[in-house]
Amino acid sequence: MKKHLSVLLAATCVGSLVTMAGCSKPADKAEPKAEVHRYALINSTFPISRAVEVPGGKTLLFHSGMTPDPAKPDAEKGSAEYWGDTKTQALSVLTKTKASVESMGLTMGDAVKMTVFLVGPTPGAAMDFAGMMEAYTQFFGTADQPNLPARSAVQVAGLAAPGMLVEIEIVFARP
Repeated sequence: MKKHLSVLLAATCVGSLVTMAGCSKPADKAEPKAEVHRYALINSTFPISRAVEVPGGKTLLFHSGMTPDPAKPDAEKGSAEYWGDTKTQALSVLTKTKASVESMGLTMGDAVKMTVFLVGPTPGAAMDFAGMMEAYTQFFGTADQPNLPARSAVQVAGLAAPGMLVEIEIVFARP
């Protein structure tokens, strides 16, 4: 049994990218990048990164999901007028997030991964992706802030309060 385990370990080490006890590191393995590296989408100008590589030694900050402030607090609570449309809510969320991370010494340019949760504006309706993008492109992919996070956007059935259409959570890498 011991002999078979040694042969299996030796076979596993050959050509493996995983460093194991007793195995040497492959000679052709690339050295890690010193800075965050953003991989652009292929054949697309859509304003997200295909992938973001964060090197070891960087501190990641996982920011909790943020929801909007009421657009018109004196309107009927939970109504579309109270919260505003998707663009209004996304602007509120991103503005609040920007202020929050700036208080921690970060900027929106330090965002590496974003998850956007969207609710359709009426029951059974599709999410307003275009409205969210109108807000998003004011914070990402601009001349002042060209860094693009990797991002997912998903439609969900509902959020914490009736009428909320947008929640966004972001992971940041401290420079």
